[in-house]
Amino acid sequence: MNFDLNLQELSGTFSVADVVAAMALSFILSTAIGYVYRYTHRNVSHSQSYVQTLVIVALIMLVIGSNLARAFSLVGALSVVRFRYAVKETRDVGFIFLAMAVGMACGARFYTLAAVGAVVICSVILAMSKFNWFALNVQRQVVKVQVPAGDDDTPQIRDVLIKYTSEFELVSTETIRGGALCEIFYTVRLKKDTEPGDPVSALQERTSGQRVTVLTGYDTTDL
Repeated sequence: MNFDLNLQELSGTFSVADVVAAMALSFILSTAIGYVYRYTHRNVSHSQSYVQTLVIVALIMLVIGSNLARAFSLVGALSVVRFRYAVKETRDVGFIFLAMAVGMACGARFYTLAAVGAVVICSVILAMSKFNWFALNVQRQVVKVQVPAGDDDTPQIRDVLIKYTSEFELVSTETIRGGALCEIFYTVRLKKDTEPGDPVSALQERTSGQRVTVLTGYDTTDL
């Protein structure tokens, strides 16, 4: 009994071996992309499900290959089924596009293009992360101060900020807890040799022990 291992479709003839090779290469490359994403991720919003989605997206794109009709069909389907994951960074979108490109290249049987492209792009991403390319060497913090509503504590707060920061700017003021407290937000740049806890303690002395928070990007000093 003879079995025909060649499959026929509109975009051409491909064998079961082609399918296995495409899926295996797509899985390997998308997994490598996922590890590169995890290694170079510097924010606190890391999501395991997002990295797993990168692998799934690459495998889904195998269905499209080089077929434009299926590509438009998938776009229409994705417009109906919306993603529940909110992409927090433009960098995350770039990784999605990279996984999609790798999956489509494997589906179209451009194995060399998929492998070389993934290796080169991942190498560039690793280099940018290691050498911190395009970083703006300006460290800013966010200071959040709570004061009793109705009290004008702005002069005292400004005195502390002038002492501990090289520059500061008022961002917003809002009332909380039914109007009992007023919450004031500043963006500041701490002076050299100044720890986040220094302005926190000084501000608490000026605001009758109310809550003061200094957000330093990756760390939070909250007293």
